[in-house]
Amino acid sequence: MRFVIKTSKTVEDALKEALIELDATKDEVEVEILEEPTKGLFGIIGGKEAKIKVTKKDDPKEIAHNFIDNLLNKMGLVANCVVTLDDDIIKVDIVDLSENDIGVLIGKRGSGLDAIQYLLNLVVNKNGDNFYKTVVDANNYRKKREETLVNLANKMAKKALIYKKPIKLEPMNPYERRIIHATLQNFDGVTTYSEGSEPYRRVVITYKK
Repeated sequence: MRFVIKTSKTVEDALKEALIELDATKDEVEVEILEEPTKGLFGIIGGKEAKIKVTKKDDPKEIAHNFIDNLLNKMGLVANCVVTLDDDIIKVDIVDLSENDIGVLIGKRGSGLDAIQYLLNLVVNKNGDNFYKTVVDANNYRKKREETLVNLANKMAKKALIYKKPIKLEPMNPYERRIIHATLQNFDGVTTYSEGSEPYRRVVITYKK
């Protein structure tokens, strides 16, 4: 974190100077008063100026952007990333990937993206001041995958109703299992639960009498 130490007649004046140098707003810094100003004898002799330490807080968007850029470079992948922050959710969209590179980045059933998302979560939350949820996507993969899972859930639920027996889906990560459960939450005639241990935990769709 960048910081500056400033002295001036008042704390307010010192803070203004610090904000200009750090190119920051009050919301983006932490202020520590090192010395309060004093007027001295008769308001003239022996007076002291205010002395403060102003630290610019880490920008989670900048941290996320730098981490993903460095990771892509180390992987030898050419791409760009768009980082947004909304309600403590950091979303990273990795775009402009070539057809050859996207498969390497995403991995089997999104395992590559999940690994990157896990690492990013550790990086942006390492200081523990605020907790940010991280979501990493590439070429809109997660939205397409979600649509596929919703269609799969509805199709397998209908199958469970027809055959009146449990339908076991392929092993999925927690994020994908939640999509299945949420999709069928209000589906008449079936219920869902998960079974097994990670990474082979799967959703089971059963006929509800």
